[in-house]
Amino acid sequence: MSGSIPVNPNILKWARETVGLSVDDVVKKMKRKGVTAETVLSWENGEDSPPYIQLERIAYEIYKRPLALFFFPEPPQEETPEQSFRTLPEQAIERLPARIRFLIRKARVMQLNLAELYDNANPATRHVVRDLSFAPGVAAGEMAATVRDYLGINLTRQSQWPSSEEALNVWRDALEEHGVFVFKDAFRVETFSGFCLYDEQFPIIYVNNSKSKNRQIFTLFHELAHLLFRTGGIDTQHDDYLDYLEGDSRQIEILCNRFTGEFLVPDRDFEHEIRGIAINDESIQGLADRYHVSREVILRKLLDRKLVEQVFYDERVRDWTQSARKDAGTGGNYHRTVGAYLGKRYLETTFSQYFQNRISVEQLADYLGVKVKNVPALENLLLSRGTRA
Repeated sequence: MSGSIPVNPNILKWARETVGLSVDDVVKKMKRKGVTAETVLSWENGEDSPPYIQLERIAYEIYKRPLALFFFPEPPQEETPEQSFRTLPEQAIERLPARIRFLIRKARVMQLNLAELYDNANPATRHVVRDLSFAPGVAAGEMAATVRDYLGINLTRQSQWPSSEEALNVWRDALEEHGVFVFKDAFRVETFSGFCLYDEQFPIIYVNNSKSKNRQIFTLFHELAHLLFRTGGIDTQHDDYLDYLEGDSRQIEILCNRFTGEFLVPDRDFEHEIRGIAINDESIQGLADRYHVSREVILRKLLDRKLVEQVFYDERVRDWTQSARKDAGTGGNYHRTVGAYLGKRYLETTFSQYFQNRISVEQLADYLGVKVKNVPALENLLLSRGTRA
């Protein structure tokens, strides 16, 4: 597909303007002979269309938008970050890095994709965000017990999973089975672990795949808590913004952390496990392995019980953070990474539409956010069920 293809010129212009680029900026970034300001304007005026290979470059590299967006009938009505994350203060939203803002836009397009793929109706027979709701004054323990009972995974089963990777996969499957779609990406911003976007039909959680499996598990349930309060949320390392919150917004942000800690590490069981043990690095690691949470979660619960000093807590968290930076891997298999980011359920849905001739291979590639040449490898990955990471 090397020739020009009909795209929506209004979306071309909208995408350029929303990313803050001038026509001349686009020409400079294209770095392609024959592409002038007049060329770009002709695309935006509907007088001509960019060749497919150039459209891919414009979409993925310059405007940082999924290719499918440029074929929409009209520009999507995007919520502002202030609207999506109503419990966050203005100061926190202003500090959102460009990479996080891009991922939020990407997540919104995924919601549109899901609406198209599922004819605007969530396929889950039991939808946790629809079926459960909580007031900001709910007790964290009560909320955690209700959600655990709804998902049908008890603590005994949780403690028997052989690894944190297995735990993450099971929790992700459980949320998707109950109507919450989970996607991953490399955030490239160390202080952000994930975020969620609320939607009545298609709530989404985005997880930073660069974080440890245990940290990703924490993010899943921190964001689930936000969704259960019918709001978007962001899981960030810094919570100094709490000083700027008041009322229900402050209560919700505090409760999301408390709920997650209580859900993954129930107080009653934790009290039993720590009875009579020596608190040291080995016992902290053992408790983290039992619940499949980070050592920091365990240490925080010990600090809250005054079983460790603040200095000890700060030192250990600092050491673990530095160690995690050194151990962070790079690279990997591209197709397995894409599969892990999208998840098996989303891959199955998109390929099912393709196998039934409801969408073309080009449309399939758009839904997957890849080039057409990468589709066969992702098909093989799906058939081999190798989408875990």
